[in-house]
Amino acid sequence: MQYRAPRWLAGHGPLAGNAQTIWPALYSRAHVDHGNVPVAYRRERWDTPDGDFIDVDFRPAAPTPTQALPQVDAQPSGEGRPLLALFHGLEGSSQSHYARAFAHWAHAQGWDYVVPHFRGCSGELNRGPRAYHSGDHAEINWILRRLALGHDGPVLAVGVSLGGNALLRWAQEEGADASRVVRAVVAISSPIDLAAAGHAIGRGFNRQVYTRMFLNTMKPKALAKLKQFPGLFNEAALRASRDLYEYDNAFTAPLHGFASTEDYWAKCSAKPGLRHMRDVPALVLNARNDPFVPASCLPTKGEVGPAVTLWQPHEGGHVGFPAGRFPGHVADLPQAVGQWLSQQL
Repeated sequence: MQYRAPRWLAGHGPLAGNAQTIWPALYSRAHVDHGNVPVAYRRERWDTPDGDFIDVDFRPAAPTPTQALPQVDAQPSGEGRPLLALFHGLEGSSQSHYARAFAHWAHAQGWDYVVPHFRGCSGELNRGPRAYHSGDHAEINWILRRLALGHDGPVLAVGVSLGGNALLRWAQEEGADASRVVRAVVAISSPIDLAAAGHAIGRGFNRQVYTRMFLNTMKPKALAKLKQFPGLFNEAALRASRDLYEYDNAFTAPLHGFASTEDYWAKCSAKPGLRHMRDVPALVLNARNDPFVPASCLPTKGEVGPAVTLWQPHEGGHVGFPAGRFPGHVADLPQAVGQWLSQQL
């Protein structure tokens, strides 16, 4: 990906990385020609194998693809429409800026589009004694298999940040079977080295801004979960947590079967498994000025298998990649990723 930030938001270093992260999420348009209006979805509630539920938001293809974005030759003859599934990031949803940007792109191509919500992220607390985490490959497995069974065309999957790491872990766990479910997977701005990313977000500016933002929604959800299941975890430790390391130690790790934060981060990081990926095509996209994911922890070509393509532009921030005139838009990200996905068809 040959990405350069617009002149008014350009730069390679930490300051620019933060600007290219925060500004697009708050102010840039999700589409070149439209404002930041919510995307209209059709919601389905799916019962999970363990008696819980998730909410899945669908946006079917337009009857006639629009011309708002360049069209790609992405539908081989004899196949149904592609279905693009997007797995959101930490505390994200189908209305996150990147999810809306991909919704517009998919609609313009005549693709079906779907955003499955991780548990507790659709606006209603889930029923079970668990939440979601960066290595939730079993959750992704049953979601993708159900989507593939219900769709008569090829399925492609994109994961953003946490969702991208979990998606890569799914592809690694499934091996050759993954290619029977999806044609390709993409991980965008994903913390594939969870320890490096976890320590980075717990320091300095990141701790004061991003960590606080995440904990402001995550801790109330955790406390609501404790009301559902008294004694599920240590309430005092959860309330005292001031960064994601402490939060994961108090909540994420014990709820999902990990001994500690270190155990969770080590077992769920996708980076070690990249070298073994030989089946389903995988694109791993990380800006080198991402404030959450240090460039020093990103994989090199020698550390990945033949199915993996690495894009590591110097600019872009964390799920930012703004473009265009002020205040900018984020449509270039799905356009670039979509072109790569189309080539896999």
